[in-house]
Amino acid sequence: MRKPILIANWKMNGSLHSNQALLTRMLAKLRPIRKTIDLVICPSFPYLFQVRDLLGYTGLALGAQNASLATSGAHTGEVSATMLQEMGCRYVLVGHSERRSIYHETDAEVAARFRQVLGADMTPVVCVGETLEERDQGNTMTVIERQLQAVIDEAGIAALTSSVIAYEPVWAIGTGKTASSQQAAETHQAIRQFLDRCAPGAGQSTRIVYGGSVKAANAAELFQSPEIDGGLIGGASLQSEEFSAIGSALANSVEETDSPCDALD
Repeated sequence: MRKPILIANWKMNGSLHSNQALLTRMLAKLRPIRKTIDLVICPSFPYLFQVRDLLGYTGLALGAQNASLATSGAHTGEVSATMLQEMGCRYVLVGHSERRSIYHETDAEVAARFRQVLGADMTPVVCVGETLEERDQGNTMTVIERQLQAVIDEAGIAALTSSVIAYEPVWAIGTGKTASSQQAAETHQAIRQFLDRCAPGAGQSTRIVYGGSVKAANAAELFQSPEIDGGLIGGASLQSEEFSAIGSALANSVEETDSPCDALD
């Protein structure tokens, strides 16, 4: 069974004071569910040490928001995957829609970052998704398959299935719009079918999470689908009440799928 995972992407937000206040509240609220689901916090680079120390032995994992294409050298302003691993990171986002759209990261560059993260013994969270124009033209899976194929060509299907895929419809990020639970589930299912065509069983073994304006108000409905293994949470992860409510909704979805026999174990 795929273990659900909830990832907080703080983006370029936070301060030493606000980080400590947020995590103090958040950790208390997440304590009851931290063994049921995997929880990951991805702060900005300057706060990795602080957040690592605050997470301590809570069971929550530290993640980073990106990794350099290079291992080392004359790359001013870059942070390598090996540096992130040394800081204690276990997960790294690659190919977030903001990186693709604002900083023009190509599919090939995202795939190369993916390989760098793997090489440093961390788990990549590869983000894929379509714009509103691409969805309206019926090209959702054409875009997603192209993005995933670049990773497969670079690192292989086995590497992809051992990572996390985050489906984030670009048109539903920071806009207040959200894909309906049916739209999200259908796209997740289509991604699994694509993976199965690449390698039998790959679709069912890969954790695929949804990342498009997930909030406490819509989390339970989204997580009802067995196709959706969790969420990549942006703005709502900066609010302890919202993020913990989303986490509870995800944990509850796991409990609802347990059989009576499982509950007795």
